[in-house]
Amino acid sequence: MAQVTLPSGVFLEYESMGNPSNPTMLWIMGFGAQMTAWPDEFLQMYVDAGFHVVRFDNRDCGLSYKHDGVMVDVGAVTAAALMGDPPPPVPYTLSDMAADAVGVLDGLGIDAAHIVGASMGGMIAQTLAIEFPRRVLSLTSIMSVPGDMAYGTPTPEALNTLVAPPPEDRAAYIEGAKNWAVWCSKKYFDLDEARARAAREFDRSFYPEGTHRQMAAIYASGDRSEKLRTLSIPTLVIHGRDDTLLTPSGGERTAELVPGSILMMLADMGHDLPRPLWSLFVDAIASHARRVHS
Repeated sequence: MAQVTLPSGVFLEYESMGNPSNPTMLWIMGFGAQMTAWPDEFLQMYVDAGFHVVRFDNRDCGLSYKHDGVMVDVGAVTAAALMGDPPPPVPYTLSDMAADAVGVLDGLGIDAAHIVGASMGGMIAQTLAIEFPRRVLSLTSIMSVPGDMAYGTPTPEALNTLVAPPPEDRAAYIEGAKNWAVWCSKKYFDLDEARARAAREFDRSFYPEGTHRQMAAIYASGDRSEKLRTLSIPTLVIHGRDDTLLTPSGGERTAELVPGSILMMLADMGHDLPRPLWSLFVDAIASHARRVHS
């Protein structure tokens, strides 16, 4: 693993896998999730398929730059978004986070890459494609939304679980992984695996403070719908019909907006990356990327 420091002073922890001379896939993780939420074995499948894989921690997460002590009124930002009003000031937006991703590419000397993002990472990936189209060979938006609050609305149970204060005790945090079942694939949720992931996350970097600023960035960034209509980048949209955190209409609407996009709806997928579906992901995402080079 290594770090890249941007002109703003923000530094980002990243990891590169595979041969750098191969086409690059840049993987962007979601809300509050560290880059290690992309499982090593999962990404190795793309390396084996002939891609150079890069993942990184978003700011305010993992081992990347943290805006320690910077306060934000998430309630006010959310209320403004619901009312369609201009948001109050926030520490950063999805545009800043998209520029962070470009900074990782710059640090590696990569002109353009296949961009893959999940959940908030999908929002960042969409923003990157809109604002830096020449840096994007293809776009894959996984379990994400276009920013129009009429689509992808979470169920109350999933939303309440997401925003509940996390326990600061390691044992309680690990035990709390059982609550992830509310948004994960009903067919494939593995409690032992979830607890093991929670333990790894806690030990690597437990930083719940950052999620408040990331949430504010999401809501302050607004609706991307009209800009998504202008994209001419090959786009694949993947969403699970079991997703209760960003419900299926979010993926369907994203695909409807982006001209020529491909929509892949998976019946047994929730807001997660279940191991039994990995081969489907690899076939779809690798094939989507290869079409650009054919």
